[in-house]
Amino acid sequence: MNPVIDAVLAGVVAPLGTQGKYSAIHKVPVAVRVHVGETGMEGDHQFERKHHGGPEKALHHYSRDHYAVWRDEWPESSTGLTRFDTPGAFGENISTRGLNEADVCVGDVYRLGTVIVQVSQPRQPCWKLNLHFSRDDMSRCVQHTRRTGWYYRVLEPGEMGAGDVMERLARPHPEWSVERLLRVLYVDRDDQPSLEKMTMLEALTPSWRSTAAKRLDTGKVESWALRLNTPEGEK
Repeated sequence: MNPVIDAVLAGVVAPLGTQGKYSAIHKVPVAVRVHVGETGMEGDHQFERKHHGGPEKALHHYSRDHYAVWRDEWPESSTGLTRFDTPGAFGENISTRGLNEADVCVGDVYRLGTVIVQVSQPRQPCWKLNLHFSRDDMSRCVQHTRRTGWYYRVLEPGEMGAGDVMERLARPHPEWSVERLLRVLYVDRDDQPSLEKMTMLEALTPSWRSTAAKRLDTGKVESWALRLNTPEGEK
């Protein structure tokens, strides 16, 4: 059975944390059908375009099923978090059930309403999740669990909305699930045969292919500290 979009979500730039930072990470459901273009949804904002949004990260998809797992791992009584009750906490534009990182492959092409999209890469969590959830380890937890969600590039603009059925149109790389990409990047970090294959995945975002090539060339894993650690003075 094809997944159904539970919610389409958008956000506006707003203060994040207490040190004058801004982000549009908090997304809320949109009640009407929305237009989707090459760089994302109409009405959805990003504060730092260098790292968020753009053609290779036009839409972020996150599994609603992960929310129950987060609630089990971090009961509200011990964390004070209430964000696991409704979608949008992870900055996602699309929320569905019954579809996760193991079910989706890079290069997969889907029809969402009248929009045609292609899976471009997994999400790489950053330290703004720490501020958003008031936990210094949130970005690392998302990376460690590999419950990251994934991004789409837009092949054909159109409209989509909650209740639309996701129809998969193509799967050029069935052996390259989002889960496998995350495992190579974060777990099996010196898997050279897989890294070599990653450099040749045309459907994979160029920056990911470049990361794989650099690892092969240098024999070193890139530092994640700047991306994952909340900068001093921002806590």
